[in-house]
Amino acid sequence: MVLKKEKIYNVINILEKKYPDDTKSMLNFSTPFELLIATILSAQCTDVRVNKVTSEMFKNYNTPEDFCNLSLEELEKMIKSCGLYKTKAKNIKNASKKLIENFNSVVPNNMKDLTSLPGVGRKTANVVMSNAFGIDAIAVDTHVFRVSNRIGLADSDDVYKTEIQLRKNIPKEKWSEMHHQLIHLGREICKARNPECEVCELKNICEFYKNK
Repeated sequence: MVLKKEKIYNVINILEKKYPDDTKSMLNFSTPFELLIATILSAQCTDVRVNKVTSEMFKNYNTPEDFCNLSLEELEKMIKSCGLYKTKAKNIKNASKKLIENFNSVVPNNMKDLTSLPGVGRKTANVVMSNAFGIDAIAVDTHVFRVSNRIGLADSDDVYKTEIQLRKNIPKEKWSEMHHQLIHLGREICKARNPECEVCELKNICEFYKNK
């Protein structure tokens, strides 16, 4: 069940007060391309691990041309600790190739073009648009999906439908910061297993807690 508008605004206000400064990506990057690569690497991997890998890798390889010139084996070796490294290496190589051939090595800033790149789905595209280009977007990762559906900001068992509902229920200018705030809440309190509902400041609003 989706919360009424007044309660949704209460959720937004509580999260803004709880996480006033936590509205930026936890992935380290200095260019849109670096963020694209880091986000591809972050699938089923922690931001801490990705940052450790990219802090070294980006010193020498940080353009589409750099990654195209790497052998698949060299790239796999560098990113192995991020998991799913064979698939991620192929996607990074192919995405770099397409950026060179179709976009003059420039990372696009819209959903259609971003999702045309190998290995880039809506979540990755939204992360790049929001954090690299300052475009209002809400990326639905595992934390955002779980937490938003528990609270009642959305009500769906489908990731895409959850994104559409969040875009409808949350003011556009709040999309990007809510993405980060929901992630923080999911990591700290609203965990997948054993959520710490009793200490959550949203428990009197949350649908999950009400029905628990």
